[in-house]
Amino acid sequence: MVKAVVGANWGDEGKGKITDMLAEKADIIVRFQGGANAGHTIVNQYGKFALHTLPSGVFYGHTTNVIGNGVALNIPVLFDEIKSITDRKAPTPKLLVSERAQIVTPYHILFDQYEEERLGGKSFGSTKSGIAPFYSDKYAKIGLQVNELFSGARLREKVERIVEMKNILLEHLYHKPLIDCGELLETLKGYRDMVEPYVCDVSAYLDCARKEGKTILLEGQLGTLKDTDHGIYPMVTSSSTLAAYGAIGAGLPPYEIKEIIAVCKAYSSAVGAGAFVSEIFGEEADELRRRGGDGGEYGATTGRPRRMGWFDCVASKYGCRLQGATDVAFTVLDVLGYLDEIPVCVGYEIDGKATTDFPVTAKLETAKPILETLPGWKCEIRGIRDYKELPKNCRNYVEFIEGQIGYPITMVSNGPGREDIIYRESPLKKK
Repeated sequence: MVKAVVGANWGDEGKGKITDMLAEKADIIVRFQGGANAGHTIVNQYGKFALHTLPSGVFYGHTTNVIGNGVALNIPVLFDEIKSITDRKAPTPKLLVSERAQIVTPYHILFDQYEEERLGGKSFGSTKSGIAPFYSDKYAKIGLQVNELFSGARLREKVERIVEMKNILLEHLYHKPLIDCGELLETLKGYRDMVEPYVCDVSAYLDCARKEGKTILLEGQLGTLKDTDHGIYPMVTSSSTLAAYGAIGAGLPPYEIKEIIAVCKAYSSAVGAGAFVSEIFGEEADELRRRGGDGGEYGATTGRPRRMGWFDCVASKYGCRLQGATDVAFTVLDVLGYLDEIPVCVGYEIDGKATTDFPVTAKLETAKPILETLPGWKCEIRGIRDYKELPKNCRNYVEFIEGQIGYPITMVSNGPGREDIIYRESPLKKK
């Protein structure tokens, strides 16, 4: 059985918690795309952790954790992350790294910084983790796969060609110091030594596991609206955030993905630039940000304050559709308990016309939210495990959202811990 956990919105929806929770009954967890530019927050018996590359199942002793070929692999960041969890008495993860995964190099990070600096006020709000230059090189066929670290003279010849190209840009476009080929090769040698014990043919490994009936959990980074093709382009990430890409980024047949859990927050948040129709500002946003998540709404990787907004039914319906959601996990519902009334974005007004269809970026930037207000429940809901025990207005909120997006909400998260989950039977769930 192969399942995918993916984001329906802008990222930061709570995928880490849902993956960590589902990993209890999984054998293998696979990160299939993205890099260390975003994080998943996990709260468990060992403490609170922000994972950036490691799959969110690493805290279980029985799981094997896989870095798929679709990941932008920053090798020193990965091993610093492993140390950060083992230093806090969490078990050493069982780890496999795809021999076809490609490497984020020091020059990718520099080029990311230099380009944001060059763009100035027109920058993309990058985390400056090297992700866009990395994927640019991957598709320009000048990236470095993990297996190439072991290729000796072939690696040297390729690195020399890459450095020649990069130094032209550094000298004439960015006016920055040039790359030293010898130093870069020494750095890559260090990367090789770190990663060597974990390298394998991940696709073949997963094929065997699938045939043995193992449960494989695919974990995505960010969400639908940050997808390169289907998101708010160009204010997107540089890889596909969709469950469909999980088959490619892990090396599995697409028909094997049987369940797709799309994660939505009970309100909206986003990091970085780009259209955000239901966004709120001022004290209203500050209050929601302070109360949100576990310790506030700040990026798990950057610490940047997240932009805040009300739940966006238009974006979420679109996000679930593109993901092919079989289930929706509805997170941080407990945060909204302080509100007397809760606005919900149920449509957009574009050029004087109302729509519930998510548009392309140019139209999205002119859209105004159409809001409907629901009564709040004004009480704490953490600790509740039975959906029927939630306050009536709380259940009405969940069911209203479900009706608007048209996808079954089968999990409701009412706190940061693994145990803070309510399973729900949805009338929309196909038997």
